[in-house]
Amino acid sequence: MSKILMVVSAATTLPLADGSAHPTGYWAEEVAASHRTLTDAGATVDIATPAGARPTVDALSLSEQGGVSAADAAEYEAYLAGIADELAAPLPLSGVTLEGYDAIYVPGGHAPMADLAQDADLGRLLNEADARNMPVVALCHGVAGLLSATRADGGFTFAGRSLTSFTDEEENQGGLGANTPYFVESRLRERGALVRTGAPWSSTVVVDGNLITGQNPQSSTATAETLLKALAV
Repeated sequence: MSKILMVVSAATTLPLADGSAHPTGYWAEEVAASHRTLTDAGATVDIATPAGARPTVDALSLSEQGGVSAADAAEYEAYLAGIADELAAPLPLSGVTLEGYDAIYVPGGHAPMADLAQDADLGRLLNEADARNMPVVALCHGVAGLLSATRADGGFTFAGRSLTSFTDEEENQGGLGANTPYFVESRLRERGALVRTGAPWSSTVVVDGNLITGQNPQSSTATAETLLKALAV
């Protein structure tokens, strides 16, 4: 039975380009749909956050203002309530080792841009996982978490690798637009990643060896299913 480390952002605000603070958190669908898909298949999922802080759900991810129907929001909210105890007491990322785990999974929401993208503990785990050829999975803005992984020479660990992320086009259409502190797709390209994008809001998953990435919330289930297939090989 597979055991997966799900690394969730603990950030509650994101500093914007204009200096204001944008309330944020993890995106409900990305955690709920991913967790459900993995555990329904028999996997064990442990949740970890920086400092073991309880993560906050982004209110937009449970509202029509965030493009989420009332029915879907109710479904995600109910699922998250069912794993409330796990979310309330996550593992502190600093104390986590990869022993016993089969994969790392990083869901999004804008929050990872504020903490996981610079988190040294996540970077340590990602480097070790990649060196072991262990599946490294990131979704939507969670792909910003990959930026925490650097080589000894300061280069980006995943430079030259094919991946996807929440796209600049999607950020302008339905995200923070020009007020975003940085565009995840552009930043990844600047760091040397080979970003492959699908149509805006399409379910798009890119696989490059042990690296599995999903483009947006719509890719949540497909991303988790792709990991399950990789683990079954």
